[in-house]
Amino acid sequence: MPVNKKERERLKALGEKVKNIRKQKGFTLKELAHSIDKDPQSIHRLESGAINPSYLYLLQICNGLDIDLTELLSVEK
Repeated sequence: MPVNKKERERLKALGEKVKNIRKQKGFTLKELAHSIDKDPQSIHRLESGAINPSYLYLLQICNGLDIDLTELLSVEK
């Protein structure tokens, strides 16, 4: 499904947030991927905004990072 420019920007922002939280928690791509039974390339695609993750995928990411989904999806103003 094609996404417009604003949606691409939102996916990139979500990916950056995942990346920042992952780094703050001290996880490498491989460590996070291993903890949720995904491959590192999948995590990289998420962090670069190249995929539109499903709800369940986001829940897995949050479990791996030990955060709530609300923390991941909160918008900082």
